[in-house]
Amino acid sequence: MEENLNYNNPEEEEGIDIMALVRQLWDGKKTVIIWTVVFMVLGLVAALTMKRQYSVSTVMVPQMNSRSNSSLSSLASLAGFDLGMNTSGGGDLSPLVYPQIVGSVPYRLELLYTPLHYEKADTAVSMYTYAKEYTKPTVMGTILKYTIGLPGVILGAIRKEKPEEEIPVAAAEGDDALKPIVLSKDEARMLKVIGQNVSLNVDKKEGYITLTVNGSEPVQTAELALKAQQLLQSEVTRFRTEKAQNQLDYIQARYNEIKAEAERYQSALATVRDRSQEMTTTRSRIEQERLQSKYNVANSIYAEMAKQLEQAKMQVKRDTPVLTVIQPVTVPRQPANSRAKKLVIWTFLGFVIGCGIVLVKGYMPKIKEMFAAPKEEASE
Repeated sequence: MEENLNYNNPEEEEGIDIMALVRQLWDGKKTVIIWTVVFMVLGLVAALTMKRQYSVSTVMVPQMNSRSNSSLSSLASLAGFDLGMNTSGGGDLSPLVYPQIVGSVPYRLELLYTPLHYEKADTAVSMYTYAKEYTKPTVMGTILKYTIGLPGVILGAIRKEKPEEEIPVAAAEGDDALKPIVLSKDEARMLKVIGQNVSLNVDKKEGYITLTVNGSEPVQTAELALKAQQLLQSEVTRFRTEKAQNQLDYIQARYNEIKAEAERYQSALATVRDRSQEMTTTRSRIEQERLQSKYNVANSIYAEMAKQLEQAKMQVKRDTPVLTVIQPVTVPRQPANSRAKKLVIWTFLGFVIGCGIVLVKGYMPKIKEMFAAPKEEASE
């Protein structure tokens, strides 16, 4: 019997007595209720002062050309397969690059300064203007600033941060020279906010992309999502057709030159012919033949350039990618964040903290005994 008791004692010591925990929580129910009520009040304040957030999602399918192996390989990679083809030399822009376009600074700057309609503004204003002139700090934001963020406020007052200085940029030669993008502190801060509110997800298996935009108002969010969608289409088109567009611009310029030259020869030939009707001389006949020859050459080049121009235009249209919209942008009716959910989360957090405090108080004597026992054995 003694051996069985000794065998069972360790299990009893290691096991958790659920009923003892329940009795301990019941005895400390006052503490649990106090903490729950306190966090419920905080959750109510947080829910009432919470900024409403709306979300808009649009689903698109990139339609790419299948006229080359590189395009076929791009489509295969989008579907999750690898055909082993080298696409580095192809002209197609993989949809896997689209999130990088959405996260680029020029893309976000374009969204930052896009006029949008807000309830507080009489006319459409950009997000930058709205944040600078119309946005006021919330009650919860002020409380957090002077409670949790109080050390930062004190440090800022001690340092007396200097006003923002303009970063000098060396003047580049020529208007077409590359220049770095210089952002102010406010612009850099707001670009981070846009990066958090505008995201693009590429589904490699199904072959579609989802653009998600979050905003503070329904109409403003929908307009921002529509602008983000249009800007993505234009940026993808610009990257995809850059080579063909440069070729078209070159042919167009050459076409205009040849056309002007042919018209000039045609006018000069007409003048010589009108003059030769009154008197016919060998000199006038030679001049007429010379102009006729130049006009024929210019006219043949003009006809050939016209064909090349049409081919270049067709090439640009052929290379222009299309984003087929499956789910269009719609104005959201309900906010994405819920005040009731926030209140429940805060209340549950208070309940958990209250239970934790009660349980820790109950186990404190045992913990003290555990640390006191080795000391007593060491002293003996």
